[in-house]
Amino acid sequence: MAEQRGLAPVWTQVGLTAAEYRDICARLGREPNDVELGMFGAMWSEHCSYKSSRAFLGRLPTEGPQVLVGPGENAGVLDLGDGHAVALRMESHNHPSAVEPFQGAATGVGGILRDIFTMGARPVALLDGLRFGLPDGERNRYLAARVTEGIAHYGNCVGVPTVGGETAFDPAYEGNPLVNVLCVGYLETRHLQRGAAPGPGNAVLLIGNRTGRDGIHGASLLASRTFATEASGLRPAVQVGDPFVGKLLIEASLELATRGLLRGLNDLGAAGITSAAAETAGRAGTGVVLDIEAVPCREEGMTPYEVMLSESQERMLAVAAPNDVAAVEAVCRHFGLQCARIGSVSDDGRLRVRWHGEVVADIPAAALSHGAPRYRRRQIRPAAATAWSPGPRRPDLRPGDVAPTLLALLARPTIASKAWLYRQYDHQVQTNTVLPPGRGDAAVLRHRPTGRGIALSLDMGGRLCALDPYTGAALVVAEAARNVACAGGRPLGITNCLNFPNPERPTVMGAFVRTIDGMAAACRRLVIPVTGGNVSLYNETAGRAIHPTPAVGMLGVLADAGAARGSGPAAAGQVVCLLGPAGRARLDGSEYQVMRFGRSAGRPLAPQWAVERALLSVLGDADLGLASAHDAAEGGLAVALAECVLTADGTVGLDVDLPAPRGQGTALRLDSLLFGEGPGRVVVTLAEDALAGLLERCALEALACRRIGRTVPGGARLRLAVGGRVLCDLGGDELGVWKGAVGAWLDGQPAGG
Repeated sequence: MAEQRGLAPVWTQVGLTAAEYRDICARLGREPNDVELGMFGAMWSEHCSYKSSRAFLGRLPTEGPQVLVGPGENAGVLDLGDGHAVALRMESHNHPSAVEPFQGAATGVGGILRDIFTMGARPVALLDGLRFGLPDGERNRYLAARVTEGIAHYGNCVGVPTVGGETAFDPAYEGNPLVNVLCVGYLETRHLQRGAAPGPGNAVLLIGNRTGRDGIHGASLLASRTFATEASGLRPAVQVGDPFVGKLLIEASLELATRGLLRGLNDLGAAGITSAAAETAGRAGTGVVLDIEAVPCREEGMTPYEVMLSESQERMLAVAAPNDVAAVEAVCRHFGLQCARIGSVSDDGRLRVRWHGEVVADIPAAALSHGAPRYRRRQIRPAAATAWSPGPRRPDLRPGDVAPTLLALLARPTIASKAWLYRQYDHQVQTNTVLPPGRGDAAVLRHRPTGRGIALSLDMGGRLCALDPYTGAALVVAEAARNVACAGGRPLGITNCLNFPNPERPTVMGAFVRTIDGMAAACRRLVIPVTGGNVSLYNETAGRAIHPTPAVGMLGVLADAGAARGSGPAAAGQVVCLLGPAGRARLDGSEYQVMRFGRSAGRPLAPQWAVERALLSVLGDADLGLASAHDAAEGGLAVALAECVLTADGTVGLDVDLPAPRGQGTALRLDSLLFGEGPGRVVVTLAEDALAGLLERCALEALACRRIGRTVPGGARLRLAVGGRVLCDLGGDELGVWKGAVGAWLDGQPAGG
């Protein structure tokens, strides 16, 4: 065995281990050549093969009568009924965005769009889940600004609205930003497309951009390693996107699918032609023969290695019957796209690559598509979380401290309005957006063929998962479902993205498995299937690891898009009610705890599943007449009440009197009640004459429902009392710190907090 070519063993040059190299030699019955080794290195990378995570992903529930396509395809597909469906998928572009934030984020958007229209679905919405280090650091401000610009650039140019998401700032993401992007698309079920290469003798076509040298071993290996230092020196490995070609590719692909001209369609993402050919053959149980001198290249002298592993963007691999090739080419010409016949489907299960007649690679397709080793890495189960105690010298929260504490929390970058970011996104293009960013707990889109609404929420873990991965993951699922229900939707299915540090460390694998188990338990309790997703590992730089950070994209359905419900009250003279247990909250892991005590510690409260199911039932009932609904999350109940005021139209305020708390010590009771965090609490408003119906329904569901106040005219204002004692009375000017804080932070001039 030739152990090295150059200075390092050949396998290390493509990210493989010595054992993996020996496995490859055994499967081939010989040593791989350079092209084959590069192909195995890309396809057996963590990013492409999921070799550390695949053994555990099967624990997630993936079946249900609404699931038309589950995990294993380019995107999941959920049935909307009446011959219509919706495709959804979430992907990460964390490592490329750490290296080059604009192109890393932009190509993340381009890639997730291709996953959707590959299924025959028209992309109709994007959501992003972002994590950055604290914005008091210049590098973190740069990353946040450039990632936002990259998302806006691609989405705006291609004409797909970015309608929601979640952004938070935490020291754990210093140098390791998380850029998770969710896309949703509409399709008719009769036009559902698969990423397979069936039918020996069918033609294999390459559609879209010419192939260049950008991104070789980019996503496949960048996302399968930790960074020893800051990653700026790795920029050449990041792909470069072209959204204008991306738009043409959407239209051409959808026309091809609608006209029934394709037998299969797959995007070229990580590992380029290698992954697309291997995956389509692997799914169909066939083989593929490629003549790659036919690949249109934009650079002179490209080698077979470079052609097979280029990650140039805006390219698709299509499979068509020979008598349909001319029609496919005509459609591509109409949209100004390249279309080259580069091979054919075979019946022997092998991926053969030829270069001017010479075979330069001959590999079993299954060995590349799903044949990577599956590791059950050593795990250390996280220690059981214990409740936090500040000790006997804890400073009291005096009643006079409530207003300044609330304002300080509203100015913290994780809680403050993200308008500075989402105003850069075109969220109205395609004119389907009913509930845009900043107006509700979930975005709502119109599904024009049926008049239904599609509610979308993207929620991420982090701090709570670091304290208790199992409970933290369950909380993310519960909150995503609650957010969709607050907007009026009935949860239908989820996609996910699991962001973790180095899986070779047993503590990381222990946290990963507990996260999977917590997410699976929550999905089963709420009867919500997982349609697929993504795993992003090795999120570490210079020895600094991110928190375990699962992301959940939740999709729900409203019978009528016009019934979408915002988080702010729409009229004065209405009743304000609190659904769920008012006093079930802790400071453990809360934003208040970090702000006041300088650390996150303790045991987060787990969801009460009977409460969560009851909330989904009540909030999803359009006949109850709820005018607005808002989940109490980061910052606790007081922040939730302020956000209700701040997301309204500026003409309505809240006058609220919460029940006096009970517990062991006045200070503990007060700050836990107002700023403690716990699941299962939602603030709703409704007309006085609808209150009896709500109370009756909540009684049937065994769900606590307490009248806590009323909506009042006179502009944005929050008057908050506890047990009859007014603790703060804040007008719109004072509360307005919430609106400008993130922009001030990112401009290097924090607005408080």
